[in-house]
Amino acid sequence: MGLLFKALFISALFFLSHHQARAAVQEAEHHLNASVSAARKLAGGGCNIFRGKWVYDASYPLYDFSTCPFIDDEFNCLKYKRPDTMYLKYRWQPFSCNLQRFNGLAFLEKFRGKKIMFVGDSLSFNMWQSLSCMIHSWVPKARTSLIKREGLAELIFLDYGVRLLLYRTPYLVDIENQKVGRVLKLDSIRNGNSWRGMDMLIFNSWHWWTHTGRSQPGRDWNAASKSCKSETQPYFGIKYPAGTPSASVVVNKVLSRIKKPVYLLDITLLSQYRKDGHPTYYSRHNGLDCSHWCLPGVPDTWNLLLYSALFS
Repeated sequence: MGLLFKALFISALFFLSHHQARAAVQEAEHHLNASVSAARKLAGGGCNIFRGKWVYDASYPLYDFSTCPFIDDEFNCLKYKRPDTMYLKYRWQPFSCNLQRFNGLAFLEKFRGKKIMFVGDSLSFNMWQSLSCMIHSWVPKARTSLIKREGLAELIFLDYGVRLLLYRTPYLVDIENQKVGRVLKLDSIRNGNSWRGMDMLIFNSWHWWTHTGRSQPGRDWNAASKSCKSETQPYFGIKYPAGTPSASVVVNKVLSRIKKPVYLLDITLLSQYRKDGHPTYYSRHNGLDCSHWCLPGVPDTWNLLLYSALFS
């Protein structure tokens, strides 16, 4: 089963000018209904698990940051003394159904002996660590092995033979050093040899190509602020003021043409709502960080949606 993890923005927009992107949006609108229908079928019958709202839940977060040995200082907001804690207490609630509760033991049993690889940049790192902590909270005494080397990390739950791997790369295609400089080879994926033999691949294209700096502009949620600094609550409106990124429609168009089945984990909108979930200054990151996410936090919901898609 192939899974494509989509974060806040889509790198496919790199290949398009603004004018071309808008044209692609208009051309691709009819593909959206088919994509949404496919998502509903895979993720729980007639329910679109990606449309909903954030609600307060006193039982959250799903794990204790102090007992998870895998959280990197880049995401460990509580370790770096973030003073507010309400951002930990929000659960994603789809409009027309309820999500399954995450069960780490069931996950390990289902994928016993399997290899699951996240492929992407620091947001894949964010999601990989989140899933590691979520599983660990269910089996805190389970034997584990963590191996890190250049561009690759692997966490093994030894008693189950479950291997969670992370292949760090900002590009899915290759970069070559040529006379003209570093060249992005759009028709070459030699790095993909590292992905062979995996039972599940979770790709992340993220937003480097549409990134405009460290700020998440307040205009996105009709606020005067220019960044995520001091934000302590989600956006609670139903319709996000900034709308859907053009690239989201582009990626739906691309996926509709892929012959091999690919499942789109459509987390864009629900993540846009969470202006309160970023580390800001409460991490090892140098400066304001409005790109990554605190752990525990929003990536736990990404993995809960992944769990729902896999167990439905």
